[in-house]
Amino acid sequence: MSRSYGRGVWMLVLLVANPVFVSAAEDQPANSPAAAAPAADTPSFSVEQLTESARKAVVVVTVTGRDGKQQGLGSGFVISADGLIATNMHVIGEGRPIVVQMADGKKFEVTAVHAFDRPLDLALLRVAATDLPVLPLGDSSALKQGQPIVALGNPLGLKHSVVTGVVSGTREIEGREMIQLAIPIEPGNSGGPLLDLQGRVQGILTMKSAVTQNLGFAMPVNALKSLVAKPNPTLMSKWLTIGALDPQEWTTLFGANWRQRAGRILVDGKGGGIGSRSLCLSQELPPESPFEVGVSVRLDQESGAAGLAFCSNGGDLHYGFYPSNGGLRLTRFDGPDVYYWHVLAELRHPSYKPGDWNALKVRFDKGRIQCYVNDQLVIESTDARLAGGRVGLVKFRDTDAQFRAFRVGKTLVDARLSDEAVAKVKQTLADLPADPFNRPEIADSLADNPAGVAALQERATSLERQAQQLKKLSQVVHQRRVAQELVRIFEKPSDDEVDLFHAALMVAVLDNEEIVISDYRAELDRMARNIQQGLSPEADDAARLAALNRYLFDEQGFHGNRQDEFHRSNSYVNEVLDDREGLPITLSVIYMELSRKLGLKVVGLALPGRFMVRFEPTGGESQIIDVFERGAVVSRAAAEQLIRTEAPDAAIEPFFAPASKRAIVVRMLNNLKSVERNARNAEGMLRYQSLIVAVIPQDGRERFLRGMLLAQCGRRVEAIADADYLLQHRPDDLNLNEVADFRRYLDESGRQ
Repeated sequence: MSRSYGRGVWMLVLLVANPVFVSAAEDQPANSPAAAAPAADTPSFSVEQLTESARKAVVVVTVTGRDGKQQGLGSGFVISADGLIATNMHVIGEGRPIVVQMADGKKFEVTAVHAFDRPLDLALLRVAATDLPVLPLGDSSALKQGQPIVALGNPLGLKHSVVTGVVSGTREIEGREMIQLAIPIEPGNSGGPLLDLQGRVQGILTMKSAVTQNLGFAMPVNALKSLVAKPNPTLMSKWLTIGALDPQEWTTLFGANWRQRAGRILVDGKGGGIGSRSLCLSQELPPESPFEVGVSVRLDQESGAAGLAFCSNGGDLHYGFYPSNGGLRLTRFDGPDVYYWHVLAELRHPSYKPGDWNALKVRFDKGRIQCYVNDQLVIESTDARLAGGRVGLVKFRDTDAQFRAFRVGKTLVDARLSDEAVAKVKQTLADLPADPFNRPEIADSLADNPAGVAALQERATSLERQAQQLKKLSQVVHQRRVAQELVRIFEKPSDDEVDLFHAALMVAVLDNEEIVISDYRAELDRMARNIQQGLSPEADDAARLAALNRYLFDEQGFHGNRQDEFHRSNSYVNEVLDDREGLPITLSVIYMELSRKLGLKVVGLALPGRFMVRFEPTGGESQIIDVFERGAVVSRAAAEQLIRTEAPDAAIEPFFAPASKRAIVVRMLNNLKSVERNARNAEGMLRYQSLIVAVIPQDGRERFLRGMLLAQCGRRVEAIADADYLLQHRPDDLNLNEVADFRRYLDESGRQ
């Protein structure tokens, strides 16, 4: 039996849309429908004027499922008056009826998919219309960082909405460049236009981060121009058959997206049945019992569940045998809700190969059910509640799965090879030399053995999996050694005794264990000596500070990195010393450490959006200093304005208290964690989150976040340990009801 919990804030999702990317685009041809973009000197509009004009060309894109109900909703925009509309490929899906609705309420059925590109996640739709309002296409290569932009779309089904923001920059994601935006993007915005203040389309809204509110991504519009120039039109009469299952062979129930490609059946999306269940039943009835049914299945993630269904009444009643959370499960469904869901058996078995294709087979004889995986009997049951009915496939939750070689009959022939063939190939592999290519007789011997290719592939997969696990284990061991060293550094009784430079170097050591800490300590000492050599013994604090500024910024050229602030090198204090550029916080750490060696009191100020320092001389007024701006002095009023802009609801005064060294290191780790979050890398986020917990172990929120990341990375036992710690220690900064829900979810996921 399964339960569903309201997961609230603890259900961590890195991005709500699939990642899509852009390659270098061609120039837009002169005869393109939207080639007549405004000239560069076109005047800017106010947001109100721009919205009033542009929204007429923005459409709501609705996709209909096989049951005739709305399956998806997104955005698009008109680029040609004769009915050409741009959107995302993931908005329209595959082989589904599509309707677009204009701002004035007029609806048009899409008559053709004029062009589409799956890797770029772009599509052009054709509707039968004339004189439609058009948005001109701009030149996304000319976008500037910080440039104001306006996004239009239909977020969360709120039709024709508008949001303003700025271009944060361009970001390479898995080798492709996208526009990063400082605006919130929600489901339904996908496919909408990103406009500059001249009304030109600069991008197509594509995906968002669900962890950081005001962070989104858009496909540069230049990528769309190649589709305009070289379309691949597909009429809807043909489009509706793309990937569709043959209704003479299959019937689907409870939703989800079932399709076929290259001899395989694929499924994704959530079903509408219990446990987000969905069925795909064969039209071929099985023979009278006893009979056997089999299929090979591969899950996208082992947290999913998908496999065989049998004895189905064509509705809620059926048996299921399937992998689930890395184990195997036999279930019986007697009705539509959780009270009719019975787990007959579940276990883990060495014959199951996680992350690979697995052959499932069920032999059914009323009163006896035998379940096999990869030709090994793993479960037997005498349950006799259901009999007869149809057979097919089943999936649960939001699993993506692939199926191949579905078969049903009185007896299915095992794919198992003879013991002799297996023994022979095992001996060959055991004696395999380091360079088998100089021994052609080995390849000939394996080619003659029917088990040869499969055995080689299995051996390679096993070695790759083992290597990956060993590499992952080595990273965890290294991470724990770094965490232990940070704990030792922060064991000092007072913050003044903590070695901040050593702690900052350990943050870099986490990602580069070859760093020699003593070399960088010596480098910092050398820098301090060079500054001291130019000072007279009578130099006061002001003179020492001036010498520090002159040495760092004028002579050595230390500066803030403005071109690529998200590059991880900016957060490694050793590389900041090497390259002489970095983030405000890493530059400030070096500045504070050199100040200390010069006998100056300089403390950190953790202002939102910009870390600064404060110089506190033994006599005279203190000064707020922006190290990122080459040591510029910042007035108290300017600093307060920064706080009001970045954190309008926060109290002002706490930001002017000296930042503790723990807080400084945590902020550095959070910067690195943001890089991994933007890359959708939960493992990377967990690496830094674990160090944050090591530095501030009493912080309940940080430990809770680590627990969520552990769960997302499949490290359930460690996630349970964090949840139990929180429930035992009951920190005041946390909603313990959410922790309890999370703990129950971990228990439930372990049984699924």
